[in-house]
Amino acid sequence: MSTIVVGYLKSAEGRAALDAAITEARRRDATLLVVHSMRGGTRDENRQAISYREELEAVEARLENEGIRYETRELVQGRTPAEDLLDISRRGDVDLIVIGLRRRSPVGKLVLGSNAQDILLHADCPVLAVKAS
Repeated sequence: MSTIVVGYLKSAEGRAALDAAITEARRRDATLLVVHSMRGGTRDENRQAISYREELEAVEARLENEGIRYETRELVQGRTPAEDLLDISRRGDVDLIVIGLRRRSPVGKLVLGSNAQDILLHADCPVLAVKAS
């Protein structure tokens, strides 16, 4: 059984990644693993985690309605989303990682790093990177 991992954020990029992952899951008859990852620890991040839980419940309802086999994981482990997605892809039998891309300034990339870049460069499986329309 093949598995597709999608990094999901509550954003236009996250929704674009989810849409592409659903398309790929149907095409490949694969299970979709929806991953939401955040560092955690601050009060704002704890509030965000509650908000994301509600969002993931809506995603789960959509996947059930569309007949997609799925699993969701919420990770608040003090690691970057790139570290979490790469770790999941290396531990399991993952055929594809799907991520959303957003435009960032050169300074933003330098200061904050780039999860997308880390995933694209270090994944052991193919990566599908999509932009929001």
